[in-house]
Amino acid sequence: MSAKASSLQGLSPARAFFTPRWLLTTLLVLLAAAVMVRLGIWQLDRLEQRRARNAQFERSLALPPLDLTRPGSAENLSAEVFRSAVVRGRYDFSAEVILRNQAWEDRPGYHLLTPLIIEGSSQAILVDRGWVPLSDGAPEARARYAEGGTVTVSGRLMPAQQEPKFGGAADPALQPGQARLDAWNWINLERIAQQVSRPLLPLYLLAAPDGSSPALTRRSLGEVDLSEGPHLGYAIQWFIFAFILSAGYPFYVRKQLNPPAARKPNA
Repeated sequence: MSAKASSLQGLSPARAFFTPRWLLTTLLVLLAAAVMVRLGIWQLDRLEQRRARNAQFERSLALPPLDLTRPGSAENLSAEVFRSAVVRGRYDFSAEVILRNQAWEDRPGYHLLTPLIIEGSSQAILVDRGWVPLSDGAPEARARYAEGGTVTVSGRLMPAQQEPKFGGAADPALQPGQARLDAWNWINLERIAQQVSRPLLPLYLLAAPDGSSPALTRRSLGEVDLSEGPHLGYAIQWFIFAFILSAGYPFYVRKQLNPPAARKPNA
């Protein structure tokens, strides 16, 4: 007989259940079930966020392109996320930065992020001008992609990217004496705006493919996934796990505290 079993010998099942061993085990089971339920609720929250995003995209898709050059068009711009837009102005290449870890047809490279000073306005909008290979990431190599003079750019308004709280490579803070950060992992508009002489709009423009700019033909608006994703399935799984654990634990306890009588040896 094991030491644990012998320590419970002579105790009724009810009294044995209230020993430290079983109380701790029960607490851990309840905690695990609560965590599973919370994960299920979190997945349902993600599902609602996904549905809201899809609805926003469908509403924006039905609207005509927003002319950002028109006075007053940038008011309440955050509500226009995913909407098609067109803007006219001049690029500020002195404030251009690159976005790391971008691929085109399995080739690594960067995206060029360039502020466009809006014509007739004191504001600017950050434009994702497209993909360039790794060999063209240096400022002097990027010069050949410059589009001088007044340009008209069309594309899709996109929200700023959030740096991950856990995992992923966050953009480093500026070091003392460092004036600007040239290469970024995320399109953090709030931080990039600190390097731009003009106020940046709260959304950036993902430039559409433009046949008039052959040097930057590697542009794509991409396909937006309007499915609900796997969140509902994940939520159901977590709830099932919590139910199995909670419902099965009492049977496990009963079996452990009421073991079958030992078989008598054969005569």
